[in-house]
Amino acid sequence: MPQAAVFLVQTLLGMYVMILIIRFLLQLTRADFYNPIAQALVKVTQPVVSPFQKLLPRTGRISLPTAVVAFIAQALLIGMVFILSGYGWPNPLNMAIWSLIGLASQVLDILFFAILGSIILSWVAPQSSHPATMLLHQITEPVMAPARRMLPNLGGLDFSPIVVFIVINLIEMMALYPLAQAFGMPRGLIVGL
Repeated sequence: MPQAAVFLVQTLLGMYVMILIIRFLLQLTRADFYNPIAQALVKVTQPVVSPFQKLLPRTGRISLPTAVVAFIAQALLIGMVFILSGYGWPNPLNMAIWSLIGLASQVLDILFFAILGSIILSWVAPQSSHPATMLLHQITEPVMAPARRMLPNLGGLDFSPIVVFIVINLIEMMALYPLAQAFGMPRGLIVGL
């Protein structure tokens, strides 16, 4: 029974954390908030983010309230998984560090799958103006543009996603996995790590 409860907490609260991270990325990239998908994400997260907007300032492109709520939700997820697994409440310092590692991992995963989605959509529906296509482009373009500038013009072929995928994997292999091990993060605590 505890495994089913852990699965539900990781799935449901993990999805909410992912939605918060996507909202943060949309704010960071100044995506179109008139987009119906962006408006839906804001509606789902606004009740939790709103109290923090009154307390914390927004600094430039970085929405500190959304980042703090995502951090708290990630920490709650970790705490609940520990309690449901029978280990009690984890050390608060470890929980904070694990939350940061988990958030960084999820940002990289979202970027990876957003780029992959953009690639697939460029093959299937190259001229699509669907709201999801527009958001994917707005999230991925700030990451893809520097990679495109580094590569020579290859006659219409865009190899920048490969460069970004390599960088994402290097960050995970050289930074996130070693940090997770150094701070004793249990495997499977956060999906993908």
